[in-house]
Amino acid sequence: MNKTKKAIFESAIRVFSTYGYSGATMDGIAAQAGLAKGTLYYHFNSKEEIFNYIIQEGMNLIKERIQETVDEQSDSLSKLKTLIKVQLNMVYEKRDFFKVIMSQLWGQQSRQLELREVVNEFIKNIETYLESAMNDGFIKKGEKSFMAYTIFGSLCSTAIYDLINEDGINMHDVFENLTEYILSGIQI
Repeated sequence: MNKTKKAIFESAIRVFSTYGYSGATMDGIAAQAGLAKGTLYYHFNSKEEIFNYIIQEGMNLIKERIQETVDEQSDSLSKLKTLIKVQLNMVYEKRDFFKVIMSQLWGQQSRQLELREVVNEFIKNIETYLESAMNDGFIKKGEKSFMAYTIFGSLCSTAIYDLINEDGINMHDVFENLTEYILSGIQI
């Protein structure tokens, strides 16, 4: 991603996160990025095109981070725990990005349908790790798709917890609690 697209990417996430899809404007994104409106239009034809770009790029960055970290683990249970930890860290590091995702999952417009496809691909990645842990005997055999959605939902709920809880949270404690709750339900 070149410097200009990176500025657009980061600015668009902030603008969509702050104003929602409906309230976001090309002018606002350009201003936030410190770019002329013409420069923004040189790279993107519409707000929807920018939205789709940030979703694709954001999810790709998260997948890459997960892959790099998880591949370092030796067994499938460690990989699953690491997957949960990395995803949880990403929810907090990229909270504006996840706010955009969560706010746009509902609805029937094409961008929302495309977003659900991207999230579904992400959840299928979780299924792969669950299946390996099942096959290796670390977790109970079961409906891996439902388990993957449950893990994804749990991660999303921690973002809501962070948003509502005014006391601040300790990431280590959240990770330990979340991992314990998830694994106590599926581990052998």
